[in-house]
Amino acid sequence: MRPHLQQELQSALKEEYTIERELPRGGMSRVFLANENALGRRVVIKVLAPELAATLSAERFKREIMLAARLQHPHIVPLLHAGEASGSLYYTMPFVDGESLRDRMSRDREMKIADVSRILEEVASALGYAHEQGVIHRDMKPENVLFFHGQAVVLDFGIAKAVSASTTNDEAAGRITQRGMSLGTPVYIAPEQAAGDPDLDHRADIYALGVVTYEMLCGHPPFSGRSPQQVMAAHASQKPEPISSKRRDTPHELAAVVMRCLEKKPADRPESAMHIARLVSVTPMDGTRVVMPGGGALRIPTWVPWLIAGVATAVAAGLAIKMSLTN
Repeated sequence: MRPHLQQELQSALKEEYTIERELPRGGMSRVFLANENALGRRVVIKVLAPELAATLSAERFKREIMLAARLQHPHIVPLLHAGEASGSLYYTMPFVDGESLRDRMSRDREMKIADVSRILEEVASALGYAHEQGVIHRDMKPENVLFFHGQAVVLDFGIAKAVSASTTNDEAAGRITQRGMSLGTPVYIAPEQAAGDPDLDHRADIYALGVVTYEMLCGHPPFSGRSPQQVMAAHASQKPEPISSKRRDTPHELAAVVMRCLEKKPADRPESAMHIARLVSVTPMDGTRVVMPGGGALRIPTWVPWLIAGVATAVAAGLAIKMSLTN
């Protein structure tokens, strides 16, 4: 812990940034709110923990951040810059003045089905786009989803990859993991990620998205109240309790998507996050789905069938009256 990090950072970055204050800690980094002097915009500066930064190649880390910074999507908080200052590695992103999904779940233990569906669709679309660009998040969790003008946006894309790709010493990387700074959070980590699979792909993010959505629906993740080691073991070997037994008002289609995301084998999960986004967009949450020509679907609110039925009844009654008058 460096008690004077803010002062050291300000001294090193005074030409570029004016640091306002420190924000709540963000996992493997310390977080500062600052003003970017050249453009007059507020940004977040995330400084990697010293014990983590000491194991990384600074140049490789900056190069990986720049690769991730190319992502441009309405539901992704972009990375802006990466650098080294006062012996610390840092990266910056725009400041999003909104609550996190973690904050919202803490406030609303049982989130509305329509809200869960919308958040799932928005986050899945962000993941799907990033995956198409070759970027895997690797640390999908409620703390990495913020709300900007009511829309869900995902942050820290590419950070876990930048850290893993920049680690210069396998033994040092092992020590980091043992200290609880693993690349990924145990509660949301896919079985293959916990096992250190070198062929990890986008389906690890799909698993984590399933855990997050399960938590939004049920008020807790699939395996809670256990140690990190027990949680990872459960992800690898135990089937989560069905959502239907936890939240009976969950539409079958939504529950089925989430449980597919939580399959142990990557091949058994949905083929892509973009597929999930498209599927959720046509899944009835509080209304009826009508299949359109070409395989699309139109979601119709529940009051529409009742209105149609009412109009039909009125028309039939009018015809009957007209016929009786005629006769």
